[in-house]
Amino acid sequence: MPYTAPLTKVEKCRKFGANVILEGAHIGEAKEYAQRELPELKYINGYDDPEIIAGAGTMGIEIIEQAPDVDVVLVPIGGAGLIAGVSLAIKTLKPHIEVIGVEPDNVASYAAAIKAGYPVNGFIEATLADGLAVPIVGPTSFVVAKRHVDYSVGVSEKMIAIAVLRLIETEKLVVEGGGAAALAAILPGGPLFGKFKGKTVCVPLCGGNIDTTVLGRVIDRGLAADQRLIRFSATVSDRPGGIATLSRDMADIGVSVKDIYHERAWLQSRIDQVVIKCVVETTGQAHSEKLLRYLEDKGYPIIRDSF
Repeated sequence: MPYTAPLTKVEKCRKFGANVILEGAHIGEAKEYAQRELPELKYINGYDDPEIIAGAGTMGIEIIEQAPDVDVVLVPIGGAGLIAGVSLAIKTLKPHIEVIGVEPDNVASYAAAIKAGYPVNGFIEATLADGLAVPIVGPTSFVVAKRHVDYSVGVSEKMIAIAVLRLIETEKLVVEGGGAAALAAILPGGPLFGKFKGKTVCVPLCGGNIDTTVLGRVIDRGLAADQRLIRFSATVSDRPGGIATLSRDMADIGVSVKDIYHERAWLQSRIDQVVIKCVVETTGQAHSEKLLRYLEDKGYPIIRDSF
């Protein structure tokens, strides 16, 4: 596994008796290491082995059996093994059903392969959807997926974080970034939002390997993207009570202060003023705007930070 593999995944595999070797920045480098350093062992590709692809196809069969009226199936793409199997099964049984792939913008390896006509490196940078961070799609999977997948879209890190947050809040489900990628595509702000009105859409939530510490950061990012966690700077008097007055004014609007820090040295204001950097929790965009307008009306010079 790569160094970036979630600790929970590593430990669970070790409990099953696996000898886990951590090597490489992503699954591609881990694969290269395994094939180079352990040539006496057979490498079973988790996203390009024909039998694993066939096994993934059983999910497509189950979707049709459990939701026979489904119109659209959205499938996360990493190495393309899952979507290859699912699309093959679905298109064989019900060709009219749309099968659409979703991958993170930071590692859009399937889109890169479609553009080039063959698997190429699509890794740009790390992603919250670490389970989908496969730099080059499997050649076997690509041949199958290219034939049966209707098209694919990319989702931003912001939308992946929001999708994880929505699943926790509304469904009480803990899903990793890769597992929530398909949902991210149809949420407001996603590339497929509003496209399937009146249709039955299936979104598989495939993956729950996320560390508790990472989950906390993802939740914070989701709240920030939702504008329920905002950051701004306000200039106040450096005399006793300056920060207290700002805190009272924020309390009047009903926000909760999560973090506060005051800066005396690196600023351009008068010597008797300081800049207060605040991180506060609100109920959403409207509440955030109300707070900032209220403070500006009170005479505070405000610098807004955007997500």
